Amino acid sequence: MLLPLLTSTLLGYFLGSLPFGYLVARAKGVNIFEVGSKNPGATNVRRVLGAGPGNLVFALDALKGAIAASWALFASTRMTISYDLSSLGVSEAGRVEGAGFVELGVAGLIGALVGHSFSCFTKFRGGKGVATSLGGLLILMPAAVLIAAATWALMFFLSRYVSLSSITAAVVLVISAYALSLSSLLCGLAALVAVFVILRHLTNIKRLLNGTENKFVRKSTSPKL
Repeated sequence: MLLPLLTSTLLGYFLGSLPFGYLVARAKGVNIFEVGSKNPGATNVRRVLGAGPGNLVFALDALKGAIAASWALFASTRMTISYDLSSLGVSEAGRVEGAGFVELGVAGLIGALVGHSFSCFTKFRGGKGVATSLGGLLILMPAAVLIAAATWALMFFLSRYVSLSSITAAVVLVISAYALSLSSLLCGLAALVAVFVILRHLTNIKRLLNGTENKFVRKSTSPKL
């Protein structure tokens, strides 16, 4: 079981390392590491270049997480998945070379999160992992993610702070996972992702406490490139 888990983690890392935020911005003639918050995540790309590029980066980053968490589905035609409708969580899964779908998915997503945040292609710089987490967790715990996503949308509507919305959603994800009686592995993953997201937002938390965090403002004009 160790070899499939290591393989999944490594594949997830290299997949997560694909710097879509940097590449999309570079295609527009912008080095995203030098403008705005200097973060290659979808929020900064959207703030600097507008909704189109920002939404594209968000979708691609989420796709990285989804593929990393679900590659086992494509690894064997013997894979079977069933859902426990009483808890709206994954109750059991088929096996691929001795490692279960859930275990492989968790390993792949963790690898993707590390790769996204510390990409080997951009001198170990990267985003904060929110979109990548969302994509992978939608595969592994869809109901908990939908609750967290609804919380994010509500918090963003009320505050216009992307950072505060992401932190709040991360905490609600953990609460939802336990409330839905998901497996201990998935609850642990939810907690790990929440801690990871919060740690990646420490500078934002400081700015929130100091009252200097920037609210999201819809871009009205094109940047001068």
